[in-house]
Amino acid sequence: MISAQSSLLDRIRFVLVETTHPGNIGAVARAMKTQCLGRLELVRPRYFPNAEALARASGADDLLASAGVHKDLVSALAGCRLVVGSSARLRAVEWPLIEPAECAERLLDEAEQGEVALVLGRESSGLTNEELARCHYLVHIPVNPDFSSLNLASAAQVFAYEIHRALRARRGIRLRETPREVAPPEAMEGFHQHLAQSLVDLGFSDPDQSNKLLRRLRRLFNRSRPDLVELSILRGILSAAQGRKTADRFHKSQRRETESGTRQQVVGSDFKVGEGPVDD
Repeated sequence: MISAQSSLLDRIRFVLVETTHPGNIGAVARAMKTQCLGRLELVRPRYFPNAEALARASGADDLLASAGVHKDLVSALAGCRLVVGSSARLRAVEWPLIEPAECAERLLDEAEQGEVALVLGRESSGLTNEELARCHYLVHIPVNPDFSSLNLASAAQVFAYEIHRALRARRGIRLRETPREVAPPEAMEGFHQHLAQSLVDLGFSDPDQSNKLLRRLRRLFNRSRPDLVELSILRGILSAAQGRKTADRFHKSQRRETESGTRQQVVGSDFKVGEGPVDD
């Protein structure tokens, strides 16, 4: 499954066009690698290779080392059966427009058959109309209309995440909670009896008029489904509230430890009582 997933993602390339800030190249590489993507192509980057790109990659050095550098977009897209262009603004010219989730699905569908590309434009002006003309679709990230400024690497992270998420969904991969042993019914019943008695002992509830309260408390703990350790902690708290445990028990324990340590020092000493060290 892992090899099949890797081979499919290897057919998806991210193409950056005339990136002006080298740090953005490194940040995009980092965003891609976190989502198992490894194909990065650069069209006329202003500064590359560059130390800042390497620093911002934060460990995705291999993507920078293998990145192709091209003189034009055509060569960066060579062999691609599907090209999607990214734009931060909606264009006046009618263009097939999709959102990131649909973009991910289309890229994965086509990657089953061959190479595909997602093209991200310049930080300041995006892609030109001529560059968009080489794209089959335009993908747009819905943002706050009053503040639509989205960093290049941030946009790349959104696209990379959607691609990886969609692939995981296709593979049936999802995060699962670690199984745990919840307290059995008999342990819960003992706890609820202890709780009911504690509420009476503390003067919190009237034993003749507390049925509704106790039902609500049962629903509360049924929702939380505590395990045996958690139940033991709760019952310990109830016992302390009932006065069966006091803070003094900690001081007694500390005194016993101190006295025990003192006795050990006396027993372990090389000198007997009444004797002192002998001078040479």
